[in-house]
Amino acid sequence: MDFFYQPELAAPDQQIKLSEMESKHLSRVLRKKPGDTIGLLNGIGGTATGQLLSTDPKGCLVQITSFEQAAPPPYTVHIAMAPTKSNDRFEWFLEKATEIGITQITPLLCQHSERRKINPERFERIILSATKQSKQPFKPILNPLTSFEDFVLNNSDCLLAHCRSGNKKGLLNEVPLKPHTTLLIGPEGDFTQDEINLALQQGATAIQLGAQRFRTETAGIVACHTLAIKAEWT
Repeated sequence: MDFFYQPELAAPDQQIKLSEMESKHLSRVLRKKPGDTIGLLNGIGGTATGQLLSTDPKGCLVQITSFEQAAPPPYTVHIAMAPTKSNDRFEWFLEKATEIGITQITPLLCQHSERRKINPERFERIILSATKQSKQPFKPILNPLTSFEDFVLNNSDCLLAHCRSGNKKGLLNEVPLKPHTTLLIGPEGDFTQDEINLALQQGATAIQLGAQRFRTETAGIVACHTLAIKAEWT
């Protein structure tokens, strides 16, 4: 069953109108017909099934037949990561992290960042598409591009993944799972020593994701998946 996004979805036994973007995809690409059953989600835990009443490309009308509100996830994951020089690689991270179940994403502007501008509207579309494709009841929050300094000064209890030498805990076996985890991942050139020192001074815990060195976007996926596995074991 195909799923569509409707942020105003709130209860059963209501008629709702889909956005023009969703309606065009439903009617012109998928060629749905009146009477077809579709799935809907609002991105904040609500999912529903509905019957198409009309397939107007400017606004399809849907009769909700069932509605379910999912409980909040038992743990949340916020990854703050420097966008990669290749936009495709960061977009791949957004898609896969959404499928795994990330809660929040903050693009970071670091001293070694090679990409210093982003297209948040495109990123939102990728996240929404992955949310619908994976049938996630909660759509991840995408925050604005934020400087590393501003982020760590406002998020003291973080996990800091970096490639420099020093005492680091293994994310899988040495870091306890908390109800909320915030994890920092640097650019291709890694965090500078000054950035690492600032984060540690603010209470961050240095970690490693494994014995090998990962690309930035791979590190983000490894972190998301590791935390998801830890949650299943807990």
